[in-house]
Amino acid sequence: MLHASKFQPRIFPIFGNGVPAEIDRAQGIDPTGTLNRQKLNEIGRVGTVGYIKKTPSITYRLTQTEYGSFEFWRKIANVGDAETTITQEDFKTAAFDICAFLTDDNSTFLGTLLYPNMRTAGFSLNIGNPDATIERTFNFVGEQAYTLKGAAPYYISVDKTVASSGDNTIDVSTRAPAIDPDAAVSATDAVKYIARVVQIRSGVAVELNPDVSGGFTYSNATKLVTVDGVLPTDFYRVFFASASAPATLFTNNDTDVAGLNADVASIYLYVPGSGKPSSDDYLYRLQSVSIDGAFTRNDLKEIGNKNVVLRGVNETKMSVKLGEIMGVMTMDEVLRGVGSTFTKIDISKMSDNVTLIVKFFEDNTKATLKYGMYLPALSPTDIAQGAASNQYVKKDATLEGETITISTDNTELGNI
Repeated sequence: MLHASKFQPRIFPIFGNGVPAEIDRAQGIDPTGTLNRQKLNEIGRVGTVGYIKKTPSITYRLTQTEYGSFEFWRKIANVGDAETTITQEDFKTAAFDICAFLTDDNSTFLGTLLYPNMRTAGFSLNIGNPDATIERTFNFVGEQAYTLKGAAPYYISVDKTVASSGDNTIDVSTRAPAIDPDAAVSATDAVKYIARVVQIRSGVAVELNPDVSGGFTYSNATKLVTVDGVLPTDFYRVFFASASAPATLFTNNDTDVAGLNADVASIYLYVPGSGKPSSDDYLYRLQSVSIDGAFTRNDLKEIGNKNVVLRGVNETKMSVKLGEIMGVMTMDEVLRGVGSTFTKIDISKMSDNVTLIVKFFEDNTKATLKYGMYLPALSPTDIAQGAASNQYVKKDATLEGETITISTDNTELGNI
């Protein structure tokens, strides 16, 4: 049997030079593949003629405890490992492979579950109450899922940075590619053995085609991938299945904390026109905070090709929900854009340009910032003020916007 402790998840950024990494602090992984097969009948015949096999659709939901790490955000945005800031724009064209290395209770390696070319469809961050452990959840989408097993159970990536214009080969012999059993017998070695070659040149990433001018070839005899038209400083990443295990399957993260509680967070809410932010914009008496980002993706295929060839996002929506115990009016005053001496809060006159800042610190001393979220131009959409018998009265405010900055740099977070 396969225990969750041996379901070892790993992410491979595709269109970025950040190195692959294990997925830490995962609490729930829920991938689902829908085959999208169409049953076909015809007039004059009883029963099914057959099925039309359309492109599958994959949804992948991942829940983590918030542990203050910016690493996974970098991976799904395809930015470098030294990058300190990402925005909603970084998710538009980013793609990545997610896999899980599988080992049973007898320490026998079974294979790899592989979900290639995944993209981010949404994410959420939730602080459920003042004593809660902070959680973050990601929703990914794709079109394929594979199980690698038997003679080729491992998923491998090999990187190379070009030294000169003549340095056009990539040696993959250390963990040699295995043949794809679904490839046609007449196919070239590049098709049979190599899943993907990505080039990053001057910050622009493209997937190269096999056996064409400007693309790549592969010789299984020499174990060399040859790239056409390389330039110095080009970066290449080659993906394939192999019989040989990678150097690392999963590395235990004993450096970061296991999880962060609500008391390590600081929440600020302000109207930019007031000349702020400042420490005076700290929100007190908050009971819950949730941030939900959703991308209306526009990932395009083309006639004659089952794969997505262009990735994009039509619309980005950021939704924020703030909950507090009724009694203090700070949130109302900010949303209205007035001070504490103002005597009337009219919801029809609430500001449509509110900024929320959420910061996560290493611990509740709040001496070391881990990272934070900056959401400008939020507009209130709902104010709920319900009462229940024998309970304290609560108030919830929902705000919506379109942009977000996620950063480890305090200057990107209002410099408070």
